[in-house]
Amino acid sequence: MAMAAAPALKHWRTTLERVEKFVSPLYFTDCNLRGRLFGASCPVAALSSFLTPERLPYQEAVQQDFRPAQVGDSFGPTWWTCWFRVELTIPEAWVGQEVHLCWESDGEGLVWRDGEPVQGLTKEGEKTSYVLTDRLGEGDPRSLTLYVEVACNGLLGAGKGSMIAAPDPEKMFRLSRAELAVFHRDVHNLLVDLELLLGIAKGLGKDSQRSFQALYTANQMVNVCDPAQPETFPAAQALASRFFCQRGGESQHTIHAIGHCHIDTAWLWPFKETVRKCARSWVTTLQLMEQNPEFIFACSQAQQLEWVKSHYPGLYSRLQEFASRGQFVPVGGTWVEMDGNLPSGEAMVRQFLQGQNFFLQEFGKMCSEFWLPDTFGYSAQLPQIMRGCGIRCFLTQKLSWNLVNSFPHHTFFWEGLDGSHVLVHFPPGDSYGMQGSVEEVLKTVANNRDKGRANHSAFLFGFGDGGGGPTQTMLDRLKRLSNTDGLPRVQLSSPRQLFSALESGSGQLCTWVGELFLELHNATYTTHAQIKKGNRECERILHDVELLSSLALARSAQFLYPAAQLQRLWRLLLLNQFHDVVTGSCIQMVAEDAMHHYEDIRSCGNTLLSNAATALCAGDPGPEGLLIVNTLPWKRTEVMALPKPGGAHSLGFTPSPGDSAQHGLCSCSCPHLAAAPAAPAACVCSARAPTNSASRPPPAKTDGSVTLDNGIIRVRLDPTGRLTSLVLVASGREAIAEGAVGNQFVLFDDVPLYWDAWDVMDYHLETRKPVLGQPGTLAVGIEGGLRGSAWFLLQISPNSRLSQEVVLDIGCPYVRFHTEVHWHEAHKFLKVEFPAHVRSSQATYEIQFGHLQRPTHYNTSWDWARFEVWAHRWMDLSEHGFGLALLNDCKYGASVRGSILSLSLLRAPKAPDATADMGRHEFTYALMPHKGSFQDAGVIQAAYSLSFPLLALPVPGRAPTTSWSAFSLSSPAVVLETVKQAESSPQSRSLVLRLYEAHGSHADCWLHLSLPVQEAILCDLLERPDPAGHLPLWDNRLKLTFSPFQVLSLLLMLQPLPH
Repeated sequence: MAMAAAPALKHWRTTLERVEKFVSPLYFTDCNLRGRLFGASCPVAALSSFLTPERLPYQEAVQQDFRPAQVGDSFGPTWWTCWFRVELTIPEAWVGQEVHLCWESDGEGLVWRDGEPVQGLTKEGEKTSYVLTDRLGEGDPRSLTLYVEVACNGLLGAGKGSMIAAPDPEKMFRLSRAELAVFHRDVHNLLVDLELLLGIAKGLGKDSQRSFQALYTANQMVNVCDPAQPETFPAAQALASRFFCQRGGESQHTIHAIGHCHIDTAWLWPFKETVRKCARSWVTTLQLMEQNPEFIFACSQAQQLEWVKSHYPGLYSRLQEFASRGQFVPVGGTWVEMDGNLPSGEAMVRQFLQGQNFFLQEFGKMCSEFWLPDTFGYSAQLPQIMRGCGIRCFLTQKLSWNLVNSFPHHTFFWEGLDGSHVLVHFPPGDSYGMQGSVEEVLKTVANNRDKGRANHSAFLFGFGDGGGGPTQTMLDRLKRLSNTDGLPRVQLSSPRQLFSALESGSGQLCTWVGELFLELHNATYTTHAQIKKGNRECERILHDVELLSSLALARSAQFLYPAAQLQRLWRLLLLNQFHDVVTGSCIQMVAEDAMHHYEDIRSCGNTLLSNAATALCAGDPGPEGLLIVNTLPWKRTEVMALPKPGGAHSLGFTPSPGDSAQHGLCSCSCPHLAAAPAAPAACVCSARAPTNSASRPPPAKTDGSVTLDNGIIRVRLDPTGRLTSLVLVASGREAIAEGAVGNQFVLFDDVPLYWDAWDVMDYHLETRKPVLGQPGTLAVGIEGGLRGSAWFLLQISPNSRLSQEVVLDIGCPYVRFHTEVHWHEAHKFLKVEFPAHVRSSQATYEIQFGHLQRPTHYNTSWDWARFEVWAHRWMDLSEHGFGLALLNDCKYGASVRGSILSLSLLRAPKAPDATADMGRHEFTYALMPHKGSFQDAGVIQAAYSLSFPLLALPVPGRAPTTSWSAFSLSSPAVVLETVKQAESSPQSRSLVLRLYEAHGSHADCWLHLSLPVQEAILCDLLERPDPAGHLPLWDNRLKLTFSPFQVLSLLLMLQPLPH
């Protein structure tokens, strides 16, 4: 009679390692369980390939000339594509078995079967086999032909030597495995159980009873399981099931496991490769949904779905089918996962407007949660923008990357600049690419900073950044862990289920007020200056085109609003606001694509401006005229350069027509000497010669200095172009700190710890080197009249130089610095500094639809972590009664430390784009001293005026002889930001106006309209009318009420025009 094995004392480490070796892919695979995962195998019947530098569609690729190929072949180089034709014959002996095509190659593969994509293949994404059949039937075909399309790049690009290095253009790729094999599903299931038991033993540790239970269960499974005898497997499986079926208690934390595949719309690979990444990732996900009906996958970014719709219509229709089943869940509501800092407020609105409308049209519903897991900080205006777009919840995790301070919450309410609230959740595992391990599950619970306040957490699983997505193994792990004693409860869930659970228990949640500032990646405010400039210019062009087209629609029955063209241009701009493009943290190919996109927007935008101007002047015959357009909502009196015969320009003085009008048009009948007033919001006015407008010519002093004086401010430059004095003439108040100089260019060493294009470290401030000019380089430019200027040259280094024109116009409250830089550096950072004769512990920075304060001191770690911050068009340092504002036309990086205002100009990182920022740059910044608060002094208006110059548009006929203004506002606190045609009615005469309160005050404001308005209704940011939002019209005026930083949108229905 056989004796049962006597219980033995077990040594923790040897027992643990015994189980590890039993499942190891490296050790003892000749006799362990892992070595039995695949059984019989045979080579493919025939293999041939075709190499192309193009990304060809399937129908075209399969027509090409395929040459014989074999395992071990190399192909490439980087960004090429190798198509393989794989001919298979399955052995008769494999009937009843699960049969896989085992494929291992460098690069990213996509399997095509019967003309449709069926699965992605990547070693990095743990997808190295394709299931031909889960059980080979007697009548199933034994021979078939597949195609495998292999992109010559990895999941994360093709960096030379490191992930973020510039791509290696000569990199070659290799096919290392292509064969048929029998797959043993029972072995796979045992491996999953044993790996989970090992994870529990390690994760719970030696102090836990449950840990020993897991280890002893695994050890006993090894005892009873003979890898060579499958009949022993059920006994081992029963031991595992007994363990996993022991349930947890009712108070267990619940983990909501949501499938996800974060795909950067462009980053270390070009936009065109992302199209294929989407197909590879999502077709694999569809396969998993078919096999796992409880599996739910969250997918963001309307742009990527639109690409798949265009390039893979069959795949797209299946995505729609699974969306209707509730398994494929569109999330986020935006066109792309944009940067959270740099896009304008209006651009952020358009992300949601384009995204939500796409999701509604294509999937029948809008998104209820904003999804932005991987961007470099989050503007304080996002909560208001989310709420205005029908979104109440927000998921991200990037603040887990903070370098200095640990963010105190994972689940909380976020209060925005205007007081709007949204519910925010950061997955406590601090990742959007989980793989379903016990370690990750335990970290999710242990790391949760809101224990006792929130008992639910998100767990986003699937390979991400470069795509890939979830695997069947991940799903098997998570299903096995659904309710096991000693671990949190795990359920396959959806974003809506997660947020519903969080909302129902939100009574104890804390509130975070203001911006969510990422304490890392703050060089992305400056890297790739040309991209930043293109972004700002294109935001301006689209603003101006929409305004002029709206006025043309209101005034001309024949004019067709260019809705389709504008949608295309907006989508192009929004695409480039993706969080690795506008930030400059992308490879050279992507930067070049972005520059081509901006050129497309500029070119088409200028054509549309011209079309609208022509329509506005239709019906007035006469010689060619010039239409002067003020696209801002306040009166402006400005000097501008106007075209004259022969292609030259002359200066003109353009004031407003004299009423309180704002957006306005004016004609210019004498284009060589224009002095035309510009009324607000599209005003038309005639040009005239200036009266009493000559400014004093700049006297050049014998010491080589130059003074510019327009009666408002007086500027003194030293012989090298630095600012030694800036005086507000009326009060005699000096703006530059005593004994200091402004317009001081400074160079810093700029070597971060790793993320080259992304990071500037605090220690760069210790390497400050002022750039000193040569006395005598300062010269007088324009000697007064409408404009006075001086210019100088500055040698920054042996390789880089700068030239600058310092300009002061008549009537202008700020001095402009037009700058041209030829920049050829490595790991240097160029800034310009202005030490102010002002003392304040807070500086103010413009953000989307408003502004916020940040400290000028380093009292706490939260303060000094913000040594480099972002702003839009202006920043200001004010004490009571006086302040100094620094304006710009295309910069974002900034800081104020003590009393020194600093604007970040150029960087020179070498990864992932070795050419980033090299070459010629042009930009303008301006300095504005002011009496009183920046609000009352008009700093906000001045910064807009710098970025939105008056337009002088040639028109084929006579421009209108009387100036005309479409809109005006009674309160300087309110900005009319946008005028456009309503989205919902491309054929109707409806406009949308977007206004915001810019001072941070409660304000009542009358909006005066010169358009034939029939009806006015308040609407949300998606242009959905507010049922209680009808506004009465009083003498063509609407009364609007604002709270601080509130954004309001109006729908205006215009009266029909007589034809």
